[in-house]
Order: sequence, then structure tokens, then C-alpha cells
Amino acid sequence: MPLSVPPTGPTPDPQIIRRAQRTDRLLRVAVIWLLLLATAWVAQPYLAALWFSVSGPRTVTARGDLAPAETSTIELFKRVSPSVVHVYAQSSRRTPSLLEAQQGGVQSGSGVIWDAAGHVITNNHVIQGASALGARLSTGEFVTARVIGTAPNYDLAVLQLERPRAALRPIAIGSSSDLQVGQAAFAIGSPYGLEQTLTTGIVSALQRRLPTAAAHEISGVIQTDAAINPGNSGGPLLDSAGRLIGLNTAIISGSGASAGIGFAIPVDAVNRIATSLIRTGTVPVPGIGIIAADENEAARLGIDGVVVVRTLPDSPAARAGLTGASETGMVEDVIIGANGQEIHSMSDLAAALEGIGIGSDVKLQVIRDGRARTVNVQVTDISRLKRN
Repeated sequence: MPLSVPPTGPTPDPQIIRRAQRTDRLLRVAVIWLLLLATAWVAQPYLAALWFSVSGPRTVTARGDLAPAETSTIELFKRVSPSVVHVYAQSSRRTPSLLEAQQGGVQSGSGVIWDAAGHVITNNHVIQGASALGARLSTGEFVTARVIGTAPNYDLAVLQLERPRAALRPIAIGSSSDLQVGQAAFAIGSPYGLEQTLTTGIVSALQRRLPTAAAHEISGVIQTDAAINPGNSGGPLLDSAGRLIGLNTAIISGSGASAGIGFAIPVDAVNRIATSLIRTGTVPVPGIGIIAADENEAARLGIDGVVVVRTLPDSPAARAGLTGASETGMVEDVIIGANGQEIHSMSDLAAALEGIGIGSDVKLQVIRDGRARTVNVQVTDISRLKRN
């Protein structure tokens, strides 16, 4: 009869066994799911490419109407762009052919068609020192041009297009006297040679002063944040009606590119100066016929005003009795006011005289030997005075 060996340890609890079996099953299920998820993750890009790739052209989604602001800007560009030209200026040091030299990166800027006779307004610095000039119209036609007149004090020049084939569309003229900070502004030009470029912004500030040639300053300058870059010079600054309100001329930038601070010569000044240049080729310069001391020198002497160094022969200032500095350098007359307006610098005096106008009298407040007096002086065209 066989012998049985009795168990030496305790009998396992059936509940523990069942619990362990359940845990084992859950682990196996979790591992299976993790493997499935990993497989799906790896296969997802391939499955998406297989199921969702478009084998043909996409169907165009209907856009609907443009926003009113978009429509008005598009219409403005269509209406005004034919009045904007790309101005080319070839230096006398370059090859004779302007058409050939275009590929060599000649000096260029922008301009506006002023009238149907083919006059174009641009900046003087765009064409300064050029031996040959030309302009490309919005149609692509290239036309040679010649200078009618320049006004360096205002950085303006008038060109004449020679025998354009296409009909010309003069730009609409607005006013700069009623502009308001915050109103929309649009610029069209050829920044970096990229013709017919439109940028938008606002009128950022008014009544800025912009230095130009011969220590002259343009008053009433418009500041804008519409992007203006090299090549925009001479192009139009427009209001929302598409009217010319200024001629883009300068920027403030550390890099030479647009920094959102651009300046435009006000159209009221452009209108007056362009008319004179077209009619006579010159622009009268309001003045009284004095040579003033440098502002830094006046500041060094602690003088606030315009120090008269000398008067021009037979000038209104000389006839009114204004006296320049003595041979020993002693200051005699210092102009501190004009028609009740304070004068601190020559640019202040030039702006005041420009507002008064040639042929009118100005009451100057003058200090001599510490005593103030009033002197009546007639404003004249000092470009006709001899400086000898």
C-alpha cells in the first residue's frame, strides 16, 4: 500500500490566487493596449497620408465681399498709382546711356505727375548732380526727362517728361492746412526700386521742422508711420480720398530702413513752389538781407535770438538801420521777435518771414546795448540780393 506525504506548509488561500490571476490578466491587457497604442502612434502619419491626402486641386472656398476698408484702399491705389512715376538719375560719373545704366543701380526715387503737360514733382536730392534723367510710368513706359527748376531750400524739383506716348494722369491735390493727427495716410513709391509699392499708416504728427540745404528748415512738415524707405523720396503721401497731402522726403532710422518715422513736405508748400518753378524756374526766398551768426556760437555767447553778423548791401535790413557785429566782434543787433512772435533761431525767423510773404512789412523786435526797439523792415526776395 503506497504511502502519501502530507503537505508541509499552509494551504494557499483561494482568494489570493484569484486576485493574483486577475492582476496578471490586467497586466497582460495593459501591455497589449500599450503595444496597440504605440503601433497606432507610429502608423498615424502613414495612415493620415493614405486616407486624407488630396489627389487633385482643392475646391476654392467662396470668400464673400471684401471689407469696406479693403475696398476703399484698393480703389485708392487703382486711382492714384497711374500718377506716380519711378525717377532715375544718372550721375555724371556713370556711363552716358541711362537706359543701360539702370541695371547698374543708378540713383532713383519717386515722383508725381503734376499736370497733363508732363511736369513731374520730386525731391531735389533725388536728382541732384545727375547728368541724365528719366522716369518709368505705371504702364512700364520709360521716358527721358529734363530739369525745369529746383528749390534746394525746400528739397523740391520739377522735371519735364519728354514725349511720353501714354496719356498722363495728374495727381489730385489736397490741402495740408486742415490735416488732423490720427487720420489715415497712404504712401506710393519705389522703395529699393520696387515700383508701385503701397504702404499705409496714419498722420503721426504735424508742424514738424525739417532741415534742408543752406541751413534752411521747412515748416509744417507732416510726420507719418506709413512705411517709407529709400526710393520713396519724391512720392506722394495721400489722404483717404486719394488726394496729395505731402511729398515724402525723409526718415529717421538707425538702420536706414523704415522705423515708422517718416516726413513729408506739406502739399500747400509743394503747390506754391511747384507753380513758381514751372512758371519761372526759380523760387523767391523771403528774407530781409542779413547774415546771421551760427546758432551754436550764439548759444555759446548766451544769446537767445538771431545775432546779425552783417547786412547785405542795399537790403531792406540795411535800409532799416540794422547793424552787424563790429570789426572787433562786438554784437550789435539781436532779433528776438517778428510781428509779436518770439524768435530764437534763424529757422524761426525764416518761417515767420515766409508766412508774412514777400512785399509785406514785418515788425522786428531788436535788442541793441541791452535796450529793445521795434524796427519795420520789408520782406524781399533775397535770392536776388548780392552777397558781396
